Amino acid sequence: MPERLRAWLFWLVFLPAVAWTAEIDIANPQLGAAEDGYVLSADFQFELSPRLEEAVARGVVLYFVVEFEMTRSRWYWLDEKLVSRSQTYSLSYHALTRQYRLSSGGGLHQTFATLGEALAVLSRLRNWEVVERRERAVRPGESYQAALRIQLDLTQLPRPFQINALGNRDWRLASDWKTWQLSLPPLPTAEAR
Repeated sequence: MPERLRAWLFWLVFLPAVAWTAEIDIANPQLGAAEDGYVLSADFQFELSPRLEEAVARGVVLYFVVEFEMTRSRWYWLDEKLVSRSQTYSLSYHALTRQYRLSSGGGLHQTFATLGEALAVLSRLRNWEVVERRERAVRPGESYQAALRIQLDLTQLPRPFQINALGNRDWRLASDWKTWQLSLPPLPTAEAR
């Protein structure tokens, strides 16, 4: 196989993966102790493309999925996955009330006058309980690796939009996995609560 053809095939196969960059940046991920377990806080930095803004304004609901994983490294095998959580947020516009609505999987609904206000709240993840107090697989003081990501869930879009989104970069909105090492602080005792 000529060298030029081999190089062309290489770039044809790997260029999309190389050219793709995360559209959402994750900053300041922190896992802290709370009464009922460990809670996660983080900031997401992103903007919607004009096409996504137009879709929301026309009544298309956008679903964002936040995923969290916590693992413990093992020298003798693959890392052990201890915690895996996900939460879905939906962003919609209601023409009758002229308000944007942000809903979380936990049943919390908030309304906003502008899209910017709704995105500001979506970009601030606060006090999401990811590890329950009764979880026995994790212990305070031990070292773990945490991973967090957020992405626009294209599978929950209406079918015509899913087909359109397949080849269109305007519909792609996701972060890479943000990973960090952590040591869990002790949980508050019953007397401290």
